[in-house]
Amino acid sequence: MKLYVDLKEKSYPILIEKGAISNIASIINVNRKIAIIHDDNIPSKWIQIIQSQCPNAIDISFPEGENSKCMAQFEYLLNQCIQANLTRKDAIIAIGGGVTGDLAGFVAASYMRGIDFYNIPTTILSQVDSSVGGKVAIDMGSYKNIVGAFYQPKGVLIDPEVLSTLPIRQQHNGLVEALKMGLILDENLVKEFEADTLNLEAIITRSIDLKRMVVEQDEKENNLRKILNFGHTIGHAIEGAYGLDTYYHGECVAMGMLFFIEDNALKQRILNIYKKLDLPTVPNYDVDTLMEYITHDKKGSKASVSIIKVKEAGKYIIEDMSYEDIRKVLERGPYEK
Repeated sequence: MKLYVDLKEKSYPILIEKGAISNIASIINVNRKIAIIHDDNIPSKWIQIIQSQCPNAIDISFPEGENSKCMAQFEYLLNQCIQANLTRKDAIIAIGGGVTGDLAGFVAASYMRGIDFYNIPTTILSQVDSSVGGKVAIDMGSYKNIVGAFYQPKGVLIDPEVLSTLPIRQQHNGLVEALKMGLILDENLVKEFEADTLNLEAIITRSIDLKRMVVEQDEKENNLRKILNFGHTIGHAIEGAYGLDTYYHGECVAMGMLFFIEDNALKQRILNIYKKLDLPTVPNYDVDTLMEYITHDKKGSKASVSIIKVKEAGKYIIEDMSYEDIRKVLERGPYEK
C-alpha cells in the first residue's frame, strides 16, 4: 500500500509493504551519495540490504539508546557528513527506531541548511508514529526533544518484515502509540487490540494513516496535531525522571494516558490491553519531581499546558490545564477517576 502525506511542495509517499526494504529505489533516488545512519544494534542484514542498493553508500553508526539523542552525537554525525563530502544533492537514510529517525532527521535538517532525508523505521513505535510527521529533535540532559525542528522526509518506507528481529518488549512498547491513535480517533483500532490475535500489519497501516491525516491538517502542531500528545505530558515526565532508560517511551506514554482517560469502564478496557501487552505499572513517583519536568514541557506556557482527555474511545477533548490542576491529577494518581 502506498499513502501520501499531502503538504503541497513538501508532500511525500509512505510505502507500506512486506519486502519493501529490498526495493528502496521505488521511492528513493539511490544514484548519489547516501549516508546510511543507524545505531550499532541494528541487525547487519538490514544495513547490508540497503547498502547493496546504493552504489555510493556511506555507513555511519552511533551507540544505541536514547542517550545518543544528544548534542555530542549530533555533532559527530554532522562531522561524518562533512568528511564524506556530502553535498546538497545527496541524501541521508535513517534506518532504525525513533531515536535514529529523530537524530538523523535533525542532522539532515541542519546539514547545509537541509538535504534530502528518508526514513526506514524498523520498530513498531517508529512505524506507527514517529517516522511520519517531520518532527526531528535531540534531548538536552533529561529534557526530551527540547531542541529540534519540523523537517519532512522525502519518503518513508515501512516493511513489516523487519520487525522479525525486534524483541517482544519493543514490539509491545511500540504498539502503545497505535493504541493512542485509536483512543483519540478510531475505536475500531482499539478493538484490534482486544482481538485474540493482533493483526500487526492492519494496526500499523491504520495508525500511520490516521497520523498522516492529522499531519496534513496541522503540520507544525498549531492546533489539531496537539491531540497526538495524548499521554505524553506526564509520560515524558516519568521518562525523564527515571533516567530515559528505565522505561521505554511507549511504556511511559501508556502510563501517561491513564491519568486522562476519564471513563472507568474505558480505563478498565485499556488496563486489560496493558496486561495483554505486559506493560509496566506506574511507579511510585514523586509529584514534585514530575512537576519539574512538566513545567519545562515545550508544549506548555507560563501558566498552563494543553492536555488531551478521552472520555469515550475514538473521541478527544483538548483542555488548557493549569500546573496547579496537573499537580492535583498527579496527587490523585492514575488508577482513580
